[in-house]
Amino acid sequence: MLALRRASNPLRYHIPYSAVARASCAKSDMLWSNLKHEHWGYEINGNTVEFSVLPKTFSHGTSFSTVPSLGIRNFSLQAGAKASDNEVDDGFSDLDSPPETNTTGTLVDKEDDDRFISEQEISRDEPELYSAEVADSSLGLSDSKTQSNGEKDPRRKSLTSPLFKVVMEAPRHSITAALNKWVEEGNSLGRDEISMTLWHLRKRRFYQKALQFMEWLEANKRLNFVERDYGSHLDLVAKVHGLQKAEKYINMIPESFRGEIIYRTFLANSVSTGNVKKSEEVFNKIKDHGLPITTFSCNQLLLLYKRVDRQKIADVLMMMEKENIKPSHFTYRLLIDTKGRTNDITGMEQIVERMKAGGMEPDLATQAMIANHYIFGGLNDKAEATLKEMEGDDIKGNRNACKALLPLYAALGKAEDVGRIWKVCEADPRLDECLAAIEAWGKVGLVEDAEKVFENMLKTWKKLSSKCYNALLKVYANHKLLSKGKDLAKRMPDNGCRIGPLTWDALVKLYVEAGEVAKADSILQKAAQLNQIRPLYSSYMAILNKYAKRGDIHNAEKIFHKLKQTGYTTRMTQYRLLLEAYINAKSPAYGFRERMKADNMLPNKQVAAQLAAVDAFKKTNISELLD
Repeated sequence: MLALRRASNPLRYHIPYSAVARASCAKSDMLWSNLKHEHWGYEINGNTVEFSVLPKTFSHGTSFSTVPSLGIRNFSLQAGAKASDNEVDDGFSDLDSPPETNTTGTLVDKEDDDRFISEQEISRDEPELYSAEVADSSLGLSDSKTQSNGEKDPRRKSLTSPLFKVVMEAPRHSITAALNKWVEEGNSLGRDEISMTLWHLRKRRFYQKALQFMEWLEANKRLNFVERDYGSHLDLVAKVHGLQKAEKYINMIPESFRGEIIYRTFLANSVSTGNVKKSEEVFNKIKDHGLPITTFSCNQLLLLYKRVDRQKIADVLMMMEKENIKPSHFTYRLLIDTKGRTNDITGMEQIVERMKAGGMEPDLATQAMIANHYIFGGLNDKAEATLKEMEGDDIKGNRNACKALLPLYAALGKAEDVGRIWKVCEADPRLDECLAAIEAWGKVGLVEDAEKVFENMLKTWKKLSSKCYNALLKVYANHKLLSKGKDLAKRMPDNGCRIGPLTWDALVKLYVEAGEVAKADSILQKAAQLNQIRPLYSSYMAILNKYAKRGDIHNAEKIFHKLKQTGYTTRMTQYRLLLEAYINAKSPAYGFRERMKADNMLPNKQVAAQLAAVDAFKKTNISELLD
């Protein structure tokens, strides 16, 4: 990384997809010239080289300041990246997964808005469909085979655990009894068996059962706990009971085992809930205890600030440079995606060059991300060049690229190329390629081809996961084929499919696109009440968006309140859509500024203009008399 220098030209700002407020940035422009990190191209806060990331003092004596707790929930966490040359993977559930991406390789933030709204919050239900490994390496399950292309060996997924079946089949209230019986019958309870059981539980997101299993192991001293085991237990406590109880559990861990793994696990869970204050506090605790500040921990801050305060990204990068913390592949992906989302294509390309100069070549997922940002920015020639680079000289010999290429060629409107790539896969298709093909054929308007892929999947695999049905449901929704969508949804229970938030999301969008927003609203509310599971953020937002366009203030307010009630942190997009409802209804929004202030939300330019518009609807004394 190079030293800072004062930028010779003012920074060029682009409107980000999530409409992040730039008021403070504009103010600083008037006070002094912006500083820019030469190496990364990110603005440094203020007019000194002091950081402003954290509330306390770092080891070099640099001061930090806090930021408002604006957070969001459920980020896609990255933890698979190496924190340093000698740092091993965390291995705690989501923390061991690669960062979630959409089918075009772009990093997906949970609850993201606009074109990046996540549809993958509940995404690891069926093991046969998901390639993301979530091995609990803290319990010795860190020997996942890796192929020469860097991907996990699919054979890893075929391993089963008899103990896992026992835990799964036991009701929650009798898991302890089932485990005691297992031991009494003389069955094996070695570390390998424990690891496999936890791996399967985490993969399916049965966190509560996994926690019960860990509690039983610890209480009955069935495992000689080391720091990684305590870290795994901590991660489950945070997921099931929240940060407060997780913090209490940390105090119960023997002091000799409260190392860097414990605190970075807690940090990642704090970031996942969007709790800025707690995340910064935990980061400082790592420093206060004299523990190493790793790339992993810095990446967590980057992930957090990418969503809540992008200006602070440069501060983290400066800290990494000052402490000689090397960026990982995921660090670069975060920065590339951040630049791409703000349509700063030049900045994105500069990050790619820095990545290559640092000895890291973009992998397929990163290339797909870059191509996706080119497409959204209207740079189709550059996108095509990137796709050709992904293909290589022989696409048949580079089949791993097909899954990403299918939807990207579709996004460019190139049906012929979609067909050409699909031919490579069609004779012996993989599930993920089929899902990508369904999406791609839908994008280019060839619904019958998407249906053909789906029917062939049924013949090949007999029983399909709900994710396969959801893929086709989304195609029907995008083409307003309500009748076909309803028929497909009715087939799901008959085929033993799990109907969960992803299916609800697809059905909601199916009805919303067909203009039946009230029915979509009803489906969502009934599903949530009957199943006691929180629907996806994007499901609520699809309905809120439609109510806003209709000027339906009552129902828009209802959805806005429901988002809060179900635990989703208030976002600027929600306020923007709610204001849109008032504007379209030509009705004043009394006390709106106060509502935003109560949620620690500062209006950005777009919302400020909306607030001015609803102010114009307020009646004056004379208008009330005349009325």
